[in-house]
Amino acid sequence: MIAGPREVKSRRVTDMGPASTLAEDFEAALDWWQDAGVTHDFADDATAWLAQPEDETGPDAQPGAPPPPLPKPPPPPQRKLGGPPAGWPAQLPAFREWWLTEKSLDEGGTFPRLPSRGDEGAKLLVLVPEPEEDDTDRLLSGTGGRMVDRFLAAAGMAQEETAFAAILPRHTPMADWDELRAAGVADLLAHHVALLAPARILAFGRIASPLLGHESTQDAPLLPQFNHGDRSLPVMVEASLPELLRSPGRRKRLWQRWLDWTGP
Repeated sequence: MIAGPREVKSRRVTDMGPASTLAEDFEAALDWWQDAGVTHDFADDATAWLAQPEDETGPDAQPGAPPPPLPKPPPPPQRKLGGPPAGWPAQLPAFREWWLTEKSLDEGGTFPRLPSRGDEGAKLLVLVPEPEEDDTDRLLSGTGGRMVDRFLAAAGMAQEETAFAAILPRHTPMADWDELRAAGVADLLAHHVALLAPARILAFGRIASPLLGHESTQDAPLLPQFNHGDRSLPVMVEASLPELLRSPGRRKRLWQRWLDWTGP
């Protein structure tokens, strides 16, 4: 008998009739599913085709050695104010020019850089942390500077006998003094003072105390000496200029301490 389309040829005999081979049974099953319109394999469980492959060692395997740690990035270079001290100008006029142009001295800002002023060997150096916000063409030319001028006149100190300097080149709001100390601002200040070579230092703003080698307290603003090289200078540290401008009591105390410091 000739088999028609989709018919399965019988090759073996059972109690129910001629038997077929295994291959013929498999072909017949495929033909049945194709006639039913099923051409793909489906499963009830979803398959995550984009999932990462599982560890071939299986869930019960012991974890292997951890991957080596990533190398740490190198630390940022330490900022050094003015660069190596060997390159700092050794003469006051050249230092003042360098103070206005050396890029490593500050990180820029909207306020101008202002150099120190006054002659080398002055009787008194007035030291402030930074130029005041309203200083324009010269250091201590604003409101705080005018108060200092009146104080010096009352104390009998002529302008020609006084030098003026700031620890920083320009007015710097919210200056990070810890970072500046790490960058060597105390060394730079000591070099600046050595070039000015005053007989005494009157410092406004207690931030100057640790930079001059002393820890300041409100109850002990008088510092015995500033030691630099083979020189020792008498130092007096007072409140900042903005504090003195706001407080008549602080100005009165400044005057009394000045008398105690300069008196016989």
